[in-house]
Amino acid sequence: MSTYTATTEGITVTAHPVYLDGQSDIIRRKFVFAYFIRITNNSGEPVQLIHRHWFISDAHGDSKQVEGEGVVGKQPVISPGESHDYNSFCILETFEGSMEGTYLMRRENGDEFRVTIPRFILRAAAN
Repeated sequence: MSTYTATTEGITVTAHPVYLDGQSDIIRRKFVFAYFIRITNNSGEPVQLIHRHWFISDAHGDSKQVEGEGVVGKQPVISPGESHDYNSFCILETFEGSMEGTYLMRRENGDEFRVTIPRFILRAAAN
């Protein structure tokens, strides 16, 4: 099982994708992937996750963008030394693809900055 990590301005994002064989349907070309994300604040000040922006690509090179406020309905404040964990899922029409993107974070003083979500591979295979 692969883990992918990126750090931007003291904020570390770790992604762990998992193929969900039991929820996928190869005949209907529905490949379901879960992904588990941990956002760790290694900076010296609290930050709030404001917005997400994902780029999702499949094996044919087709891509789409998904963006919105926060993650899974939340805009968490992450204190120094703390982490925020969440998971979600993605459905592709191909057996392989990738996801990557950014989170928009806000410091207490109102300054905003983008944090890299590492590119991670989605592959329909035994976990």
